[in-house]
Amino acid sequence: MRETLRAAAIQFEISLGYIDANLDTAAAALQRVADKGARLAVLPEMWSCGYDYRNLKALAKETPRVLEKLQILCRKFKLVTVGSLPEVENGKIYNTAYVIDNGELLSSYRKLHLFSTMREDEYLTAGQRAVVAETSVGKLGLAICYDLRFPELFRKLTLAGAEIICIPAEWPKPRQEHWQNLLRARAIENQLFVIAANCCGIQGKLDFFGLSQLISPLGTILQLAQENNTELVSDFDFSEMEKYRAQINVLADRRDDIYGTP
Repeated sequence: MRETLRAAAIQFEISLGYIDANLDTAAAALQRVADKGARLAVLPEMWSCGYDYRNLKALAKETPRVLEKLQILCRKFKLVTVGSLPEVENGKIYNTAYVIDNGELLSSYRKLHLFSTMREDEYLTAGQRAVVAETSVGKLGLAICYDLRFPELFRKLTLAGAEIICIPAEWPKPRQEHWQNLLRARAIENQLFVIAANCCGIQGKLDFFGLSQLISPLGTILQLAQENNTELVSDFDFSEMEKYRAQINVLADRRDDIYGTP
């Protein structure tokens, strides 16, 4: 494991249904964070098209093309990227976070918890497994947006060795305070780094507040975005994580005999 890692969260206003426009925006942002020395970058949820439900199946069929272009960019910029895109398989559509490691499509995770309040469960199919991806920059636990409200998933990822949790999101107003508090809680209770990349701006009737952030294992917000298109870059010190875990040994002090293992 590297002692330090420069990581980034990319936040932008997603153009609903316009894949090429969003791809251009993402490509420019990836170049900027790579120029700043980032090795890991997280993009928002459904960043290629947003939740364009009426056209989602057709848009999902374009995802292989999007991934191919993203692989070329990651190879060029020497980046590991995580971001979610619509995936279609056997007629079903999934919200899938893809991990690309220096051009290689390394792993993927299908969103486990679908937000029924916004009718996600009517258009999407839920995933069936938690995923920790072993990459050139460390072990990445994967979660997507609404997953944040389910702490069991994050403990499971931690016990599977995750050092960083990557969370692509489309988290809208007015639930900013929940977003802020839950992100810090997930970092603190699992003593690991969190990268949360939200979108911003307007999509249909929804207003997204941004507030993407990078958080330390102590719950310190290392970088915090506002509501504009932006990129956050910060250094993660893994020795800090190990020191804190040794000081307050939460993982060893668990009572699985009482509440079980996630």
